[in-house]
Amino acid sequence: MSRLAKQHNAINLSQGFPDFGSDQNLINLVSKAMNSGYNQYAPMHGNIELRKAISKKMETLYNSSYHPEDEITVTAGATQAISTILSTFIEQDDEVIIFKPAYDSYEPGVRLNGGKPVAIQLQAPDFSVNWKTVKQKVNDLTKMIIINTPHNPSGMVFSENDMLQLQDITRDTNIIVLSDEVYEHMIYDGLKHQSACLFPDLKSRSFVVASFCKTFHNTGWRIGYCCAPKALMALFMQVHQFSVFCVHHPTQKGIADYMQEPKHYLGLAEFYQNKRDLFLNLIKHSRFTFKPSSGTYFQVLDYSNITSEYDLDYAKRLTVESGLASIPLSVFNENNLDNKVLRFCFAKKDDTLKRAADILNRI
Repeated sequence: MSRLAKQHNAINLSQGFPDFGSDQNLINLVSKAMNSGYNQYAPMHGNIELRKAISKKMETLYNSSYHPEDEITVTAGATQAISTILSTFIEQDDEVIIFKPAYDSYEPGVRLNGGKPVAIQLQAPDFSVNWKTVKQKVNDLTKMIIINTPHNPSGMVFSENDMLQLQDITRDTNIIVLSDEVYEHMIYDGLKHQSACLFPDLKSRSFVVASFCKTFHNTGWRIGYCCAPKALMALFMQVHQFSVFCVHHPTQKGIADYMQEPKHYLGLAEFYQNKRDLFLNLIKHSRFTFKPSSGTYFQVLDYSNITSEYDLDYAKRLTVESGLASIPLSVFNENNLDNKVLRFCFAKKDDTLKRAADILNRI
């Protein structure tokens, strides 16, 4: 869709990246790290100052302890962390429960390692989890459950009850939980992020995956991290060592220094809620309907009042004829289920959102 948007000079609210720059202070700190000699291999787990900053953040936000020496690893983006976790634990015929619509790397990663994705389809507009169905899907072959909260592409956020249900289902099993929390700081309307590390038994079997790229508006830097108990992380490192080994060192050092001021990530919820609210207020009289996103920087819009077209066809036509690119949710769904909804990214300049809203209001 980004390529189609470029071909037709359309406003691109499809792919999830900001059209505004990262903080110049962060860029300066990374440049300073380069000029200060941080240009050779970082330690395999990551720059120790950054790991200590991550450990402090987890302690401050979630009252959860991860030792910086052997329970935190810096990765080449969150997707590398996800890929490495799957490669570490998934073998032939292992079953992995995935909630759909799902981020598009989960299922291929499972299949590449010989595993079997077991899809549980979430239904629009709420995209809530039926935990009775999850319990029915769990069996002796279930090796892993992948969750994503806040949830891309729907904007749904897992509640405390959701996490307690997951904890109960996995208790006294050997199931690994991969908790993709890359949008942890983008959560709205007074809701709180329910990290897997907040729940002791769940934490004992979970990898928490996060992203600096999403948090600091620099998706091209490809730097993230994961946290897990020592025994799980030791297994992770056996794969990480031979697939990536380490991540761009000066960026790690720059982010470590930048994180000394927690305001650099704690203000994201207000920042993005203002953008969500601006976008939705601008289109409130359009023919699109919506439930406000609870998290991420994506908003799902229902177009069923406008056309009965398949969402992929309508998304293409909206790009070519109206000059606005989005993502059809069917591509994230089981069997390409079409709910007549499109995903729009609101991590954009206010002017971009206003121009996009003008298009939506004319339809």
